Amino acid sequence: MESEVFERIRDYLADQLDVEPEKISPESDIINDFGADSLDVIDMITTLSDEFGVEIPDEEIENFHTVGDVVSYVEERL
Repeated sequence: MESEVFERIRDYLADQLDVEPEKISPESDIINDFGADSLDVIDMITTLSDEFGVEIPDEEIENFHTVGDVVSYVEERL
């Protein structure tokens, strides 16, 4: 079963990157699979940190490669 955090992040990415939600899995590579650039990733992190109320320091952003990386980070801090 998918977590609520994953579903919210998936829906956000689908909207931001114009990708079908069904094509987004925890294993999806944000940059390589969806053509996101570093600005897209920074926008996503800023939006998600506001939405979930989780502080995400800039130095952590480089550790986010897959959707699952972001989901795990957020879930550990909720």
